[in-house]
Amino acid sequence: MLDEDQQQHPTLRVLHLEDSPQDHLLVKREFQKSGEPLEILCVENLPAFEQALTATRFDVVLADYRLPGFTALDAWQVMQRLSIRLPFVLLSGAIGETAAVQAIQAGMSDYLPKEDLAKLRHVTQRAIETHRIVLAREHADAELLQSQRQLASFAEQLQLTIEQERAAIAREIHDDIGGSLAAIRFDLAWISRHTLDTTMLTHVDAATEMLQHAVQASQRIMMSLRPAILDQGLAAAMQWLGDSFSRRTGIATQIKAQLQTEQLPKAIQLAAYRTAQEALTNASKHAQCTQVKIDLVGDEHFLTLEIADNGQGMTETTAPQGSGFGLNGLKERAKTVGGWLDVSSHKGKGTSITLSIPLNGQVSQPPDDTRTVAP
Repeated sequence: MLDEDQQQHPTLRVLHLEDSPQDHLLVKREFQKSGEPLEILCVENLPAFEQALTATRFDVVLADYRLPGFTALDAWQVMQRLSIRLPFVLLSGAIGETAAVQAIQAGMSDYLPKEDLAKLRHVTQRAIETHRIVLAREHADAELLQSQRQLASFAEQLQLTIEQERAAIAREIHDDIGGSLAAIRFDLAWISRHTLDTTMLTHVDAATEMLQHAVQASQRIMMSLRPAILDQGLAAAMQWLGDSFSRRTGIATQIKAQLQTEQLPKAIQLAAYRTAQEALTNASKHAQCTQVKIDLVGDEHFLTLEIADNGQGMTETTAPQGSGFGLNGLKERAKTVGGWLDVSSHKGKGTSITLSIPLNGQVSQPPDDTRTVAP
């Protein structure tokens, strides 16, 4: 077992690229002054350097800049070729500012003149700690990226499941409720034809009117759950959505659609439709607006959908509760088709929701995925 001192001070493993035995001895003595465990290997040429890197695990590389037939930059390239990442400290005589800058720009950790050997332990330890921090940050970034990819995958699967459930519910409404309502209509018509009782006929007329409302409601719910109107194209679907919203809410709705092609993938059409649907719902519930504009523009490269109202706008303190989840849901939906969502709101001047989707398979870098709120 390791004693307590060895556990607190693990062995420092150094690979020293140096052709001067005297300089190597000075470096070794400088490290030994601390009394900490040390393993240091000196190599003089690139083959020995490469063999040492592949045979042993080191904590740091120290390298003279100019050696017979090559420089430290060549040794650095060997490490890159082997995909070995270690803190790399130049320990050399005067090499000139240009060479030092080139070394640091190449990715080397630090540069220490040989006449400053008293700083060697400090510089080496700093290079090792910095290297550990960089690796830890890269690991955290990789884990974050993986989590984001998993979240996007889960969001895509969730949206797919929701759409499948909506379609199933719409079919049940059409087959079961729709069939029942049709049967009731026939029965009421039969009663109307076979009775002369005015009181009975009054009740039949009232029931028929209520039945018509129920039929219209079921059709509206089915259309909301499964927008069959998309089969006629995204522009037609937006027109229908805007017109029905205006009739239902009394809010003036202006629709402008300029699509160079209707041959859009179903997933993109559905994402645009659901975005407009959710934005209109939010406008009717929270915006207190009198006008909504739907602007749909698309060519072979890009599709943009903007839904803007002239309502009260949102602020951090007046945003309706629960709206954040809806907006986040729209943003995740946009990501599933390679797009992004922007929300811009100005107090007293309305809110604008913009969906942007590249259509050429090359997603440009979107702006920050955050809501913009102006006072």
